[in-house]
Amino acid sequence: MSGPALPAGVERREFDGETRLATRGSPVYGEPTADGWRAWDPERSKLGGMFELGLDTGLTGGETVLYLGAASGTTVSHVADFAGPTYAVEFAPRPARDLVTAAEPRDRLFPLLKDARKPETYAHVVESDVDAIVQDVATRGQAEVAVRNRQFLADDGRLVLAIKARSEDVTADPTAVFERSLDGLRAEYEVLETQRLDRFHEDHLGVVATPK
Repeated sequence: MSGPALPAGVERREFDGETRLATRGSPVYGEPTADGWRAWDPERSKLGGMFELGLDTGLTGGETVLYLGAASGTTVSHVADFAGPTYAVEFAPRPARDLVTAAEPRDRLFPLLKDARKPETYAHVVESDVDAIVQDVATRGQAEVAVRNRQFLADDGRLVLAIKARSEDVTADPTAVFERSLDGLRAEYEVLETQRLDRFHEDHLGVVATPK
């Protein structure tokens, strides 16, 4: 398949006669499994959608990751399957309990019950100079969250961000919302690539950026 290479540890495997993205690890959300691999559903994962759509995320496998907005662990469990140490920040207690369960068989996944808008509350835990920040935070001010967490990212690292337009302004045109968010990001980041994720996630924009 054309497009950027998938990270090491992410492959296209066959499940029930269908070729799908997959990582090797314990299932988390009822996804199909085969030979130790688990299908990665792009309709339930913004990052999975980005891989399916061919965004060049800069992720290669084995990197240290700070994941903001981990929820119950659907996507971050796949990330921890192919990445190195993966710090998973989630604010809401209920999904965080599921996140802890997803982390139990994954010794590289570290759940943090913290607010991604307040990085000072986990700065003592997360190592500096992480290779990548992956962000999927459904809150107003998504660009500001990325800017506040810039302190953790290596100067040659990658921000892989999913912007949800309806979390910013449910009444505004999504394109206008995305432009405002990108303007906010540019305070600290150089935007390398953007792509609408509507095939899998309506009114979402995938963004890849690197620190200025």
